[in-house]
Amino acid sequence: MTKRPLDQIELRKLRAECVVGVYPSERAHPQPLLVDLALCFDARPAARGGGLAATIDYAKLAGEIRFLLAACRFYLLETAAEALAAYLLAPPTADLPRARVRAATLRLTKPRALAGGALASLTIHREAEEMEYGVEDKGRYRVDRIFEEAGCGIYRLRIAPGQRIPTHVHRVMEESEMVLGSGLYLQGRPVQPGSAFRWSRDFPHLWENRSDSEQTILCVDRPAFLPEDEIAVDVPDEKLVMPEPVSYYPREALRT
Repeated sequence: MTKRPLDQIELRKLRAECVVGVYPSERAHPQPLLVDLALCFDARPAARGGGLAATIDYAKLAGEIRFLLAACRFYLLETAAEALAAYLLAPPTADLPRARVRAATLRLTKPRALAGGALASLTIHREAEEMEYGVEDKGRYRVDRIFEEAGCGIYRLRIAPGQRIPTHVHRVMEESEMVLGSGLYLQGRPVQPGSAFRWSRDFPHLWENRSDSEQTILCVDRPAFLPEDEIAVDVPDEKLVMPEPVSYYPREALRT
């Protein structure tokens, strides 16, 4: 019996900004990337009434892709594509349920890379069974190691109910974080899913999960995570500064 092909959801010409390239002119500023992807999964549970949790919410996923490309810096399209594929194929978390992606075909295009109207692009195909993800249990929270190279690392921080990541700073790493769940507090204040924050060096920040379920933060560190650079600081909660978030989810998506 021939195996049934998987169903697909496609995103085409998703525009994102990313520092990617080897030439000095490409390292100074982000440039546009066009993302085309096909995600293979089983659409039948959603078709039979399972709702968004049984399929892939492409509105939210598009925001997560845009966040990752904005936060990371890559020298090669190959590295950028591999990092995105690793994220797309990671098992979903409980606070952001979606169908499990079994395979992904991904194309990245640099529309400004060449003169004369030529387009430079790369296409890769990866399957979930190829991927390996490290998990580190830190007691209060768990860390999913999604992708790492010397220049940057992509992680999911999964904070247990009623726990916190104590106030800390980084003196080497630059960190960007995006809230995926709906029960997190930052600097003592509630934050909406899709909100992203960039932490400059020596900026104290405190995360708390005041909900009764695990909550997830999507995190990018540049360079990749350095354990010795997570430095606890004694700052009273009421003295913590709340930065202005950047929202990567459509407003309508926050009501689903």
